[in-house]
Amino acid sequence: MLQLINPDCYGEFIDDLAEMHRLRYRIFKERLGWDVQVSGDMEVDEFDACRPAYLLQKDDDSRIQGCVRLLPTTGPTMLRDTFPALLDGQAAPACQTIWESSRFGVDLCTREAKTAGSIARATYELFAGMIEFGLMRQLTDIVTVTDARMERILCRARWPLRRLGSPRSIGKTIAVAGYLEVSRERLQCVRDAGHLDGATIKSAEGRSERSTHNETMERAVA
Repeated sequence: MLQLINPDCYGEFIDDLAEMHRLRYRIFKERLGWDVQVSGDMEVDEFDACRPAYLLQKDDDSRIQGCVRLLPTTGPTMLRDTFPALLDGQAAPACQTIWESSRFGVDLCTREAKTAGSIARATYELFAGMIEFGLMRQLTDIVTVTDARMERILCRARWPLRRLGSPRSIGKTIAVAGYLEVSRERLQCVRDAGHLDGATIKSAEGRSERSTHNETMERAVA
């Protein structure tokens, strides 16, 4: 299942958020060796102060296995403020119908079996959850900075990246920026590829948005 955490309910999920930052430390600092900001055993950067939404993927024992961060492009974004070279001279997207995803990661220590395309079910759930999130907010696209390996995974999961510019070497990876389509049709493609049944976001959002967004979600992602 996926836990959606919006800014107005951070206080309800303090332990989950702390574990998410530890997960990000293990993935991005220890495993991938990225030059990221850390605080003790947690990976935290300036974009976490921008009140993003988070999706956390949990196993049957409620252990957090994966995460992704989501920010509106009308405010600070990693693409505009950290990786503008990936735009090839274009303006960064800044639109209410486009959000940015970042810090997507899945704990590869999990024993969970791979599904279609040799992709973990946790990964498929996060992909589907991102599209569900977008449909709830009437988004058209999610923009992201990723690497060549993840671009191939997205293609196998039937959620292909539409490149914004040419890939570039950044640190230890080949990075590329692009758009991911948000639509009911694309959601169904990802669900079919990952053998998912129904919505992956099971829990409520923040109290102030809960009833409205739950009704919208039922209509959008069914």
